[in-house]
Amino acid sequence: MDKFIVNVIHRPEMVPEYSATVTGQGKEEDLGDTALLTESLDIFKTQQRIAHENGLKVTIQMTYASLFNDEAVEIAKHDHEIYGDEIALSLLGLPCEEFREKYQTKDFCIWMFSMEEKKAIVNDVFEKFYDRFGFYPESTGSYYMDADLTNYIKETYPSVKCAIATCWEEGPKAYHTCNNSWYTLFDGGPWAPWIPSKQNTHAPAANAEEDSGIVAIPHLSRDLIACYDGNGSNFGTHPQNVLRGMIYDTKTWEYPYLYNLIDQYRSLEKYNNGYAYNMMFVGPGWMNKMGRWESPYELLVKSYTDGCKYYGRLKKEGKLDDMTMSEFADYYRAKKSYTEPECALWRDILYGSDKQLFWYCDPYMRVCVNMDQGGAIVDLRPYAAKLEWPVGIGTKHVQDASYPFLIQEKYRAGYFTHYAGEGTIRSAKLSYKGEEVDLALCRTKAHFSEYEEPVSDAAQGVQARSDSGLPQRKKTRVLTLDPVTVEFRDLSVTLQSKLYFAEGSSSVKIERTILEMSDPDAEVILNEYMVACYGTTEYPEDMTGIILKCEGAETKEITYEYRCREASLAGAAAVSAVIPAIETKVSLTAAAHTAEGYIREGYAFSPMFTLGYKKKISDKEVFATWLRLEKAD
Repeated sequence: MDKFIVNVIHRPEMVPEYSATVTGQGKEEDLGDTALLTESLDIFKTQQRIAHENGLKVTIQMTYASLFNDEAVEIAKHDHEIYGDEIALSLLGLPCEEFREKYQTKDFCIWMFSMEEKKAIVNDVFEKFYDRFGFYPESTGSYYMDADLTNYIKETYPSVKCAIATCWEEGPKAYHTCNNSWYTLFDGGPWAPWIPSKQNTHAPAANAEEDSGIVAIPHLSRDLIACYDGNGSNFGTHPQNVLRGMIYDTKTWEYPYLYNLIDQYRSLEKYNNGYAYNMMFVGPGWMNKMGRWESPYELLVKSYTDGCKYYGRLKKEGKLDDMTMSEFADYYRAKKSYTEPECALWRDILYGSDKQLFWYCDPYMRVCVNMDQGGAIVDLRPYAAKLEWPVGIGTKHVQDASYPFLIQEKYRAGYFTHYAGEGTIRSAKLSYKGEEVDLALCRTKAHFSEYEEPVSDAAQGVQARSDSGLPQRKKTRVLTLDPVTVEFRDLSVTLQSKLYFAEGSSSVKIERTILEMSDPDAEVILNEYMVACYGTTEYPEDMTGIILKCEGAETKEITYEYRCREASLAGAAAVSAVIPAIETKVSLTAAAHTAEGYIREGYAFSPMFTLGYKKKISDKEVFATWLRLEKAD
C-alpha cells in the first residue's frame, strides 16, 4: 500500500535566532528579555494549536533554553498525554543565559564545537532533559550532526533512534544569498531519510557494521530543482520558506506552489516502492509579531495554518500518515534495506520550464542526471569512500561539513563553460567528418522503470538466499531518455541513452543505442567522457598526486602535475583516477574491448582530469560503459 509519511516538528526556542534580532531591535542584547520569552512561548503554543486542530501529531524538540522554562515543559507533557506528541530534544536553541554563563561562547552550532565541548554539551543537555522529564529522548537533531557527534550520542544515550542530521544543499549557494555570513556548509547529503554511516553522516550505511544506529531525516524537504539551482531556504515545504522566496500572490495571499511542492513529494512513491516522505520543522522565530520575510504576522500565521490544513485534509482522506520521529524511525527500519536507493525524478514546478532532474542516492554514491543537458551526470558524490571528515574547532574543517564532489555543475561549470578550460560533467560526444556535437546540448526527457533479477551465490554456484530462506533478488533502476537527433552537415543520427543503477553495485551503466542514421553505412565516433576534480566549494583544490591510469595489455600512468599530458590505449580494460585527498577511486570501463581508453591531465587554469572511451559505431549498434566508484587503498 502506498504511504505518504509526514513528520511535523516544533521546537520551543526561548531565544529564537530570528526573533531576537527583531524584537530586540535597538536594544542591548538580553537573553532573558521577558517580552521575547513570552512571545516565543506564545508562538510555540500557536503552532501546537494549529497542528492539533488539524489532527496532526507533533514531535516537540525541546531546546536547552526551553528546559529551564516550567511552562514550556508543562506544555510538552500535556500535549504528549493528550495528543500523542513525542517529547524529543533539539541541539538547536542552545543560546540562553545558562549556556552563555557556563560555556562562555556565542557559538550555537553543535557541530562546530570541539569534540571535547560537543561531549560536554550533549551530556549537559541530555541530563537536563532527563531531570525535567524522567526519561531520555528517542529523537534529537540539529541543522547538521557530524559522525563523531552522532556516534557519541548513540553510545552514551542509546535510546536515541532518530535525528535531524543535515540540511539538503545548505552550502555555498545559501552562504552567498545570506550576504556571505551564514557559515553552515553541508552540501552533498541525502534529500530524504537515510541511515548514516559511522564514518560520515552524509554517506548512508552499506551494512550493519557501518550503521550509526540512528535513522536520519533532513532539515526540511526541499524543491530538488529550485534548491539545487539557488538558495534552498526559499524553496521548502515549510510554508514560510515559500514566503521568504516571495512565491505567493501578494494580493490574495495564496501559494499554490506550496501545495504543488507537497504533491511532488507525494509522487515520489512511484520511484521508491510505494513510499514517500515529507517533513516540516518549525521554530517560533518564523512567526514574529513584527512580521518576517517581507510578510506581516497575519500572513505568517495564515501560511502555517493553510499548510497544516492541507496535511490534515490528506490525512482525513487516508492519503497521509502523520508520525512522530521515533515512530518513523521504526517504520523506516522495517521498510528499507541498507542498499535500497532513494530515487526522485523531479520536474520544475516553479519557473514553468520543462526541466527534469533525476536524483539517485545509495550507500555508494549520490548522482544527479540533468535532462536539460542530454542526460549528463552533473553532480556526483563518491560515498563509496565513506570519507571520514571530522568537523568543528580543532579539526581541518571548522565549518565545512560538505561531502566532496567529483562532479558539480554549479561549482565547476558543467558543460557550459568559459572560452577556455572545461567544467565537470559525465557526458558523450558524437563526431563525424570533423564535426563534433556534445549530447549535453541535446535536451531530452526521462522515464523511470525498474526490474528485478536473482542474486547468485558465487561460492555455491546457485541463487543466493536470505536469512529467511527466500531467494534474494536485487533491483535495477533504469532511466530511459527520449531519443535525440544529432544533425551533421550530411548525416543525421538518432540516438537513445539509458542509465542503469544496479542496487549494491557501486556503478552506473550508460548505454547508447544508434536507432537510425540517414546513411546506414556511415560510421561516427562516440566519445564517452567524464571531466572531474574534487572539492566542496567553487575554489580549486590541490590536484597534485592524483594518479590517472589506462589499464589493459599494458598500463599507462600519469601523476597529476598540471602539465596537460594525455595517454591512450586501444582495448583498454579500464581508465581510472585515484584521488588520495578524498580516498576515492573512480573508473570507466567499456563493454567493447575494441574501444580506445584515454586519460587527460588538466592545467592550472582548468584543474580537472578527464577519463574516456572512443569507439566507431554504426547504425543499430549499442555501446555501453560503466562508471564505478571505490574506496582507494
